[in-house]
Amino acid sequence: MNKIFIDGSAGTTGLKIFSRLQGRKDIEILTLDEKRRKDISYRKDMINRSDITFLCLPDEAAKESVALCENQNTVIIDTSTAHRTDECFVYGMPELKGQKQKIISAKKIANPGCHASGFIALVEPLVSLKILKSDARLSCFSLTGYSGGGKKMIAQYERENLGAGRMYALSQSHKHLAEMKALCKLDSAPVFCPIVEPFFSGMQVTVTLFKEDLNSCNLNDIKEAYKSYYQNGLIYYNEDNENGFLNADSFSGYDDMSVSAFGNDDRIILVSRFDNLGKGACGAAIQNMNLVLGAYECETLNIKERKI
Repeated sequence: MNKIFIDGSAGTTGLKIFSRLQGRKDIEILTLDEKRRKDISYRKDMINRSDITFLCLPDEAAKESVALCENQNTVIIDTSTAHRTDECFVYGMPELKGQKQKIISAKKIANPGCHASGFIALVEPLVSLKILKSDARLSCFSLTGYSGGGKKMIAQYERENLGAGRMYALSQSHKHLAEMKALCKLDSAPVFCPIVEPFFSGMQVTVTLFKEDLNSCNLNDIKEAYKSYYQNGLIYYNEDNENGFLNADSFSGYDDMSVSAFGNDDRIILVSRFDNLGKGACGAAIQNMNLVLGAYECETLNIKERKI
């Protein structure tokens, strides 16, 4: 039986991973005595006893936990921002070309950021297929459920009547920008506008393009590229809408993601829809765990559209 340790199980992502893995017959969850959860030697023992350790911690604490791992057979899946552009870690997005095999054999996996997942799913295929210019000056806005802000923000929204979207990261220094630029091989990071909405979970990421951003391609070329690129995985092309509207929480509670392209050949909008706690966090972490264990990739996942 595979031994799993969740370092930081008291946070939103850690709690979600723990609740989803309970009942799995192929897994034994190693748990900390609450009184000793800050005891470094105790945590070190758990990490090195595990087959897989999830790090659901702030960045500095995640770096500390990685340093505690001395067992060469222990696989680390880090859900923090700390290692997403670290060459020693494999980026945990198996739908990107060639990435699944890297994840399967990896000992250190960096789980993608929620906003970044939606941006990369839209942009990386177009850059790698030479449809989108790598020097394009992109703009991205992202609507997210308030659960992405963790326990404190969840409590605030449940306590107060916050009935409108709230923009943040106004200084253009959001922690996801580094991986968005690096994974998409862009010359510069996008102008990024994340917005917290008054619903619990769900995410809708939008990237806007002009004709001049493309290499002699059009809207239909983009649609066909997505259909070809995302054939087997939890990301797929889907332009279904609700009578001309796209709901940002339409994938709430699910672990897959849709990508779409709308507009015309002069002005194009790319849209990804998923759950910030699903494909944007714990769902992606469990998907990576399943790959490492050689289990069915969708085990313990809730799929909206299709299974692989």
